[in-house]
Amino acid sequence: MEEVTKALKNDDITTIGVEGMGGVGKTSMVKYVAAQALKNGHFNHVILAVISQSPDLLRIQGIFADLLHLRLHEETLIGRAVKLRARMMRANKILIILDDMWDEIDLSSIGVPNYSELQRCHSKVMLTTRRRNVCHVMRMQAQITLDILSEEDSWTLFVKNAASSFQKSNAASSFQESTIFYDIARKVARECAGLPIALIAVSKALGDKDIEEWKEAAQRLERSQTANLDDKGDVFKCIKFSYDYLRSNDAKSCFLLCCLFPEDEDIQITDLMKYGLGKGLFTDANTLEEARGIAHSVVKYLKASCLLLDSTEDGCVRMHDVIRDTAMSIALSEDGHGFLVKAGCKLKNWPRGMHEGYSAISLMGNKIRKLPENLVCSKLQILLLQTNYDIQEIPESFFQSPSSLMVLDFSKTSISLLPQSLSLLTNLQALYLDSCKKIIDISILGNLKKLEILSMRKFPLMELPEEIGNLANLRMLDVTGGCIRRTIHAM
Repeated sequence: MEEVTKALKNDDITTIGVEGMGGVGKTSMVKYVAAQALKNGHFNHVILAVISQSPDLLRIQGIFADLLHLRLHEETLIGRAVKLRARMMRANKILIILDDMWDEIDLSSIGVPNYSELQRCHSKVMLTTRRRNVCHVMRMQAQITLDILSEEDSWTLFVKNAASSFQKSNAASSFQESTIFYDIARKVARECAGLPIALIAVSKALGDKDIEEWKEAAQRLERSQTANLDDKGDVFKCIKFSYDYLRSNDAKSCFLLCCLFPEDEDIQITDLMKYGLGKGLFTDANTLEEARGIAHSVVKYLKASCLLLDSTEDGCVRMHDVIRDTAMSIALSEDGHGFLVKAGCKLKNWPRGMHEGYSAISLMGNKIRKLPENLVCSKLQILLLQTNYDIQEIPESFFQSPSSLMVLDFSKTSISLLPQSLSLLTNLQALYLDSCKKIIDISILGNLKKLEILSMRKFPLMELPEEIGNLANLRMLDVTGGCIRRTIHAM
């Protein structure tokens, strides 16, 4: 932290790279140091954008523009970059933070001034990355490595987040019992290998547990083995431990659902509720309002467990990329099938080499044009294909013999017809066709007898077909923002 602070104060340093393994606390440290620098007047503005493995330059430009109170009306990347660069040059003393970079990026394509221009206007660029080579290719003048915490710093962070258990121990009648507890707690903390993200998750999971549960936790973490041989091994066993300690299946399932969204996405809690209902969660809810309340409670619990993060967007939540990777590994270890997640990866073609055992497939937010003739995934329960605007047709044979599919999302695609094979989805409980503005016939939906949730926001047709009245189990029909003038009274 001192090195970063010193580099920010040094007028001869314009570019700073912070490198370290996933979960070591790069983002938290950079945000803290930046906030202090802003408070102390070293900078007039601090603007931060998450870059991630598949950078969306238009989104990054939008974030910077919003933070600088600038409206970008230009449609092209170049036009927006020119306007953004001019704004950054006019503003003095800006700290531009590029978080979670994986590869080299031409910053001028976003609108960031070159390094000599930044120096003239007393501004700086700081990036975080897991890859040391990124600091080199981006020509960072100061390259700072953030190591894991020392044993004592790890212990301090651990105790802070498991406060209630330590209070119980201090109140124990036996000095010997208290000593035994501290020895066990030290052993648990060491298993977190100095990684803040692991220390916080494990300490939160054990925060209110008694000494017997701490003993069991120490043994489980010591025995824990992972197939990962890279720097994620210790993180995996600790996050998996925290996941195992979640009290309810709803919480565990919602946690796994979050990894189906693109990396660093602001995940709408409403979407989690809808997908959760489709997957059979929130069974204690008798009404949608109750389900919504349970979903919000579950998200609050997951945030308190440090498995989800707050979002700057209202009604949303975020997932740390390291925890997201772990969630996908947990999905594989839980059911032996795992998830295929390539969301927001700019895919133009359907992925090759897919095996038929996936329980969930998320290809949302890509540029896929054509679907395969057959979807051969007999174990599949969730299929998310929304925001692939170029999908115009679902092949007639796409859906196979009666399957396990429970949740299907084709929102924001250009489909006009639904195939007859949709009738084979006898277990489908939730279907999303939001903003499918070219759709002309949905009468086939009347055959989906188990359907409980049908979302067709901004539906282009003037009335619903009579067949919709056959959906006896329908609990939610959402046609918000559409043109519907006539509904089915039989519902």
